Amino acid sequence: MSKEKENDMKMITVYIMGKAYKVPFGLTIMKAMEYAGYRFIRGSGCRAGFCGACATVYRRKGEYKLRTALACQTTVEDGMYLAQLPFVPSNRKEYDIEELDPKKNVLSEYYPEINRCVSCNTCTKACPQELQVMDYIQASIRGDYKLVTSLSFDCIQCGLCVVRCPAEITHYHVAQLARRLYGKYYSPVPQHLLDRLKEIEEGKFDSEIEELKKMDAKKLEEVYVARDIQKIPRGEVAGE
Repeated sequence: MSKEKENDMKMITVYIMGKAYKVPFGLTIMKAMEYAGYRFIRGSGCRAGFCGACATVYRRKGEYKLRTALACQTTVEDGMYLAQLPFVPSNRKEYDIEELDPKKNVLSEYYPEINRCVSCNTCTKACPQELQVMDYIQASIRGDYKLVTSLSFDCIQCGLCVVRCPAEITHYHVAQLARRLYGKYYSPVPQHLLDRLKEIEEGKFDSEIEELKKMDAKKLEEVYVARDIQKIPRGEVAGE
């Protein structure tokens, strides 16, 4: 029997909330939990992409280290201990973007905990997107909105950085505020976007939208796959 076929038939043991279950080898954490009978009524999101909804913590067999991951992306291992996070305990500060003065370090004003950063880098290690989270927190301490925006642009706000932070920093909320400030006060005016909005308001695409509404699922998928996409390299800020 081939190794591949053998693996397909293999059953492994995982522990979910402390109870042992036999599940097939090769499943993601999310699918393994469902195989074991758990039903996801929250924290499932897109289920196969990178939406950040399914934050989870786990331990590997024989390890004391607590690991973090997205349940839809990480495959189970024999002896793995699993626990789902009902939510990430991080509160976003309330503010009116129109009233903020970008000349001040607004990030330190609203999120003073960033100044407690000890540069341990656990936030970066926890990030499923492999973003340089610690680096953008250091940039936020300096009030460098542009660098924070660039380094955090691909953030999916899963909250795993917050779970691991000993300084209790809410990294992704800090980055969100930085991106909003940069977008409003510093980024170049996106003339192409303004032009497109005007075209939409004038009804330029109404007929195309009506055509899309008439298509069946297969045709819509073909059109979607064949669409033109403007690719932005990771680390670059959109609009520049």
